[in-house]
Amino acid sequence: MPADSSSSSGQARDREAVEHLLGRPLDRVWPTAALAPGSRVMVIHDRLEGWAPWQTVSFGTIDDMGAPDPVLHPGARPGELAYWVNFDHPQHDSSGSGPYRKAQIWARYLQPAPMA
Repeated sequence: MPADSSSSSGQARDREAVEHLLGRPLDRVWPTAALAPGSRVMVIHDRLEGWAPWQTVSFGTIDDMGAPDPVLHPGARPGELAYWVNFDHPQHDSSGSGPYRKAQIWARYLQPAPMA
């Protein structure tokens, strides 16, 4: 999501916009083994691919706007999920687009953030 307000009304607008694009409501049922909403994460480069969808390593929080979705892509790992993540600071993707304050990110690009 492009950078702008992140209030609860902003959260509702985000959900409405995404649901409009998808043509369906976002799932609200959280998978049992998934990272919990509010979990702190570090967005990383995939060590096996040596590539990342984001220009830099960054930090964020798992957002509860929608439950993690299964990644339906030929390159997905079995059972891989995509999470909504609120970035601590807006980020540019690998193509230079952005800045984005929130994005849906595959699990392979997330790891628990180190404790401060």
